[in-house]
Amino acid sequence: MVVLRLKRYGRIHSPFYRLAAADKRSPNDGRVIEQLGWFSPTAPEGQQWKLKADRVTHWLSVGAQPSETVVSLLRRAEIANTVGPKGTPSLAAVRQKARRNAPKKVKAAEAEKK
Repeated sequence: MVVLRLKRYGRIHSPFYRLAAADKRSPNDGRVIEQLGWFSPTAPEGQQWKLKADRVTHWLSVGAQPSETVVSLLRRAEIANTVGPKGTPSLAAVRQKARRNAPKKVKAAEAEKK
């Protein structure tokens, strides 16, 4: 399976990332299939990323799975319509909501047993 992920480069306190299409089994800093762009969070606004939008949409169309961070970056770069609707919650938000509701479900199950 192909995933779209960020590879970290740069120095301490000066991060720089490259967006890459890679095999899921390869390590985060390992071999990539194709470089799709870069992202620099410390750069001035408007110069923070450069993406090959046509190649990103190609990889998404053939089934590549973007990481959560890549999804948010694609939404900021307005390639979001290929990823999903803007109001879709992230996986982290879904997990957090499940953790919040877990104690309620346990209490309800215990109340039914009594």
